[in-house]
Amino acid sequence: MTHTHADRLAPARSPGRLDTLALVVLALAQAMLVLDVTVVNVALPVMSAELGLATELAGWAVAAYAVPFGGLLLLGGRLADVAGTRRMLLAGLLLFTIASLAVGLATSAEWFLAARALQGAGAALLSPAALAALLHRFQAGARHRALAVWGAVGGGGAALGVLLGGLLTGGPGWRWIFFVNVPIGILVAAGVVVFAVAPRVTPRRERVDLAGALLATAGLGSLVAALSATATGEPLLSAGLAAVGIALLAAFVAVGIALRAAFVAVERRSAQPLVRLGLIRSRSVATGSLLMLVATGLLVGALFMFSFELQAESGWSPIATGLAFLPISVAIVAGSHTAGRLVGRLGPRIVGSVALLVAAIGLGVAATAITVGWPEAIAIVGVALTALGLGAALVCASTTALGGVEQDEAGAASGVLNSFHELGSAAGVAGLGAIAAAGIGIGFQAAAGAAAVAALLAMALIAPGAPRTTGRFVH
Repeated sequence: MTHTHADRLAPARSPGRLDTLALVVLALAQAMLVLDVTVVNVALPVMSAELGLATELAGWAVAAYAVPFGGLLLLGGRLADVAGTRRMLLAGLLLFTIASLAVGLATSAEWFLAARALQGAGAALLSPAALAALLHRFQAGARHRALAVWGAVGGGGAALGVLLGGLLTGGPGWRWIFFVNVPIGILVAAGVVVFAVAPRVTPRRERVDLAGALLATAGLGSLVAALSATATGEPLLSAGLAAVGIALLAAFVAVGIALRAAFVAVERRSAQPLVRLGLIRSRSVATGSLLMLVATGLLVGALFMFSFELQAESGWSPIATGLAFLPISVAIVAGSHTAGRLVGRLGPRIVGSVALLVAAIGLGVAATAITVGWPEAIAIVGVALTALGLGAALVCASTTALGGVEQDEAGAASGVLNSFHELGSAAGVAGLGAIAAAGIGIGFQAAAGAAAVAALLAMALIAPGAPRTTGRFVH
């Protein structure tokens, strides 16, 4: 079913204003989800002590959210296409908002982790539906600009989460990290209804591929769980059972890969697959998703390492650490805005390659500052330069993958891209965090090398010219 912008969404009296309001509503929805990935990092010590969460399990405050979020994204994308983006937006908002309230009211570790998992499930329904609503509403050059805002929210929200987490933890308390989602969730739900953010459609008479959904959820969830466990300190490793812990993590990865292979086999035979394999194999979606994986991994990994450097190594308070991330958040927004203006003219190949080179330089500056012992201000400049480049790279990833998506596959394509975003976040923290165990400076050096290699790959793999904005994908 095809939904047109003129007929279904924007009244003739003021289409420009309504489009802007709709974009603000969608950006707020995505901001809530991204903030909740990093917002707990600064608050973990205080939160764990109050809830009685064992030190070796504290990282699962992040993983409990990331695993269902990453695992359920493909299902959420398919439901947005079948049941309608408006319905899934409101359903995801309801679940996420109620779960946020439950997290803030938690009185035990078990309650807290269960509510965080429900938050992740709500996010998996909400995120692809919000991105699909954006794709339904904006076309041609307007889509590039809208995706630039989306990229700014995705990247800036990760850095802003550290700022907000620090300010709230050092102020009214860590519970307000989650309570603040309640009024925002209500505001976004009202915006969805009042501003007709998503079309009201009749659900399709199509079934959801339950076998594919189970395999996709379990496969993605296993991979994210393995990466998150590595990043957050798997309990068996913390207990000194290193060999058993490594074997367990390897088993998670192996199971995740096997389930993903089974998912592909099932989808090949399905008359109504969870996601069309031709969509995943298309050059635009494949290269855009790969760029999203790399850019998100580098960004979230760098933010994770730098937060640890400021708090654990330099002894900064949560509020001071949060404020240090303010220029980093501004840099991400600036990079996203610049890329949104340039990608339609120069194309994502050129903009993305240059953006990754800028990120490599910034990571190199931060690595040198930390290794040599220069003032933290220089390291902040390096990380901000990194954020500038990676903010632009995130926009290139989105426009490459989604620039030419058809309306009837907007949810599926959004689910695919968002799943690579979540895998990138988990992989970045796990991989760079493991390297940084030998020294934060070494971690930043490794990230700088990875960004430089990624710049060369982007030049080789991304199709030349401006991204397409209409039509089927070329296989």
